[in-house]
Amino acid sequence: MADERERKRLYLEARAAEVAADNADIQAHLEELEQLLQSTLEVDDHIDFTRLRKRVQHPPFNPGQLAQPIPGPDWRRFEPPAPTGLGKMFGGQSKYQQQLAAARTQFLQAQGQHAAAEADRQRRLAAAYQQYQQHCQRVDAEAAAQNAEIDRFAAAFAAGEPQAVVDYFGMVLANSVYPDDFPQQYRLAYVPESRQLVAEYELPALDVVPAVKEHRYVKTRDEITSTARPAKDVRERYTSVVTQVTLRTVHELFEADRTRLVDTVVFNGVVDTTDPRTGQAVRPCLVTLRTTRDQFTPINLAKVDPAACLQHLSASVSKRPEELAPVRPVLEFDMVDKRFIDEVDVLADLDERPNLLRLNPYEFESLIQNLFAKMGLDTKQTRASRDGGVDCVAYDPRPIFGGKVVIQAKRYKNTVDVSAVRDLFGTLQNEGASKGILVTTSGYGPTSYEFASGKPIELIDGANLLYLLAEHAQLQARIDASELE
Repeated sequence: MADERERKRLYLEARAAEVAADNADIQAHLEELEQLLQSTLEVDDHIDFTRLRKRVQHPPFNPGQLAQPIPGPDWRRFEPPAPTGLGKMFGGQSKYQQQLAAARTQFLQAQGQHAAAEADRQRRLAAAYQQYQQHCQRVDAEAAAQNAEIDRFAAAFAAGEPQAVVDYFGMVLANSVYPDDFPQQYRLAYVPESRQLVAEYELPALDVVPAVKEHRYVKTRDEITSTARPAKDVRERYTSVVTQVTLRTVHELFEADRTRLVDTVVFNGVVDTTDPRTGQAVRPCLVTLRTTRDQFTPINLAKVDPAACLQHLSASVSKRPEELAPVRPVLEFDMVDKRFIDEVDVLADLDERPNLLRLNPYEFESLIQNLFAKMGLDTKQTRASRDGGVDCVAYDPRPIFGGKVVIQAKRYKNTVDVSAVRDLFGTLQNEGASKGILVTTSGYGPTSYEFASGKPIELIDGANLLYLLAEHAQLQARIDASELE
């Protein structure tokens, strides 16, 4: 009976310990989610190329027993004892001489065997040393090749080559340590004209927040029960995850950029999941943000409320992220990615795609009118501008969301100055329009994005324009300033 009671006591303790461990795991995971932003602030996200270089230190050559010469034969082990006493008197001397001759023969044979063995040892020692040298040479060559590749990568990054910039910031995001159930999938694109880095980052799904609030062991039924986490708590915690990941990623990108190749970061946080209402795969954007270095870096992230901070930065965050309610990205990733991923390595005169910079003002005006007509706007009035661009007043026929739209297009080679954005805003107010769109064949600087932030203005650069022409007007175009030189 005592043994049975002890067994039951130990069983109950084991069940209670199991519940306690499960509850501890839930609490630890919740604390991880609460510290997503804070946990990265003390980490230096910059990648030092010099630390990636491989430094080789070869161990000393250690041949083991081969380094020890083989001891030669010792004559004393072969030499027969000399006759003494009566043995010396009764023919012992003759027998001794016979033994001595045989011993000398054996000794000579042993010397020969030793010489052969020692020569073999030296050959094997030389072969081992040659292998050691060859191994060192291979390691040195591998290190030299790796270091040369790192040097080439560092030079390409310093020169602002888009692919090198994308690869570098991809390494930065890959180094970021998240909980195991975070997908950490992303796409990056770099627009050198506007020094803009675009990140499409995959957010975790709603199930990253534990659905169970607490486990309990019911002794009378010998079962473990679970208390569901309130829907409000799940929603608030998931929104916190979305906002923290957004600020964390933008922080890591700006902090890692010691050479200041990036002036503006666009972040689109998407979820790759299944719509529970339809069972179809969906990829809604739950948060989108465009911010400049000057706007973002003065923020003390250690003390902010993530949601309030994103509101301050004019980010768009889903009102119901737990229901996968999407927001419209400030910039579609593919609008940037198309231009730089699809490289064209052919001579300009062999490329049949029209070069937008070679169009005359009338052709450019017709192109812009046709594009926005294809996109559903009713263009009513256009006039050519003195800077080679086109001004267009159009109408969005949609109820509630529609209205008058002012469109200005700049056929530029160089970055559009912020004054053009200010002029558009003035025109928008003068026309009583609900929205302004500025299109250029080049790009924009950070001051332009800062001015447009929070205003009903959309900035479309050259990469965006090429994408829109391909998607809506079925026109494959290009922008090549070298043809004008």
